[in-house]
Amino acid sequence: MIIIIGATGFIGMYTAEAFLEKGYKVLATGRNEAVGNALSKEGADFLKLDITNKEDFKKLPDEGVEGIILLAGLLPANTTADLVEEENAEDYFKVNVLGTINVLEWARKHNVKKVIGACSYSDVSGAWKKDYAITEEEPRNFSFTGDHSVYVISKNASNDVMEYYNQQHHMQCAVFRFPPVYGVGPHGTINVNGKPYKSGIQTFIENAAQGKDIEIWGDPDISRDIIYVKDVARAYVMAMESEKTYGLYNMTSQTSLTLLDQAKAVIEVFGKDKGSKIVLRPEKKNNTPSFLFSMEKAKRDFSFVPEYTDFKSMMEDYKREMENPSRAVFSDRTEE
Repeated sequence: MIIIIGATGFIGMYTAEAFLEKGYKVLATGRNEAVGNALSKEGADFLKLDITNKEDFKKLPDEGVEGIILLAGLLPANTTADLVEEENAEDYFKVNVLGTINVLEWARKHNVKKVIGACSYSDVSGAWKKDYAITEEEPRNFSFTGDHSVYVISKNASNDVMEYYNQQHHMQCAVFRFPPVYGVGPHGTINVNGKPYKSGIQTFIENAAQGKDIEIWGDPDISRDIIYVKDVARAYVMAMESEKTYGLYNMTSQTSLTLLDQAKAVIEVFGKDKGSKIVLRPEKKNNTPSFLFSMEKAKRDFSFVPEYTDFKSMMEDYKREMENPSRAVFSDRTEE
């Protein structure tokens, strides 16, 4: 059995489905009952679990667990705290650090060696815009201001605790470092400093589908590395199956995608013959970061090579997923 904690979130649901497709028995935990019920129909067992509540772990089975995928967490995109008015550092540590410790302690006591989690690519934001692919050995370098700072600090602490359990208790914990993950989920609107904003890809898709022009602010040739959610889910399965999996892994497509190429593909897939055009607005400020990550470690340790490296193909699958009735459960923005 594989336990997926946070299976009712965006990445969690796709990951649960990937394990089910490979024939694994899956115990999916989370707080979103609509997504949990949908996973139950696909063959998973579902229970509600709060990783900050030690008592909830008594619901988990005492034996037969091969590994844990840990995707539950507090992210800036799903918190309503406005840092100008209130501080929520405690919440990040309660969920992302103490919650992780609760998971690791349960795993240690039940002889479950492998726990694979997730963290933010912003821990190396100081290396963005450099002329090289960022590896897992890149020193941490991030901003101590903004709505992502305490999140990154809490995830760094979580990663360090996992490494402590590796060395102190001879576990085999690992962490996937994600850039933006594309796919159909509850993130058409995300929170920035507690306020909701429509995501860039959602805006592009809606405008193309309606025949409206797509504006690109700032430099249209800004490039960044992304990954498709189905590749992420497949990577979790492959990492769980490999005896070499250990420590931090970049989890990206290792493909530079410019804003201009992104807009062109979205128009071709979602707005073909609808009249949507690209309008360049270089005078407008665009905070989109530029970065590229190395994928050599994941390829070496569990033979992972992303399938969705062509953005048009990614958008074509994205469109098919949008038309999939089972994805309607993501109308609830609960992330865990």
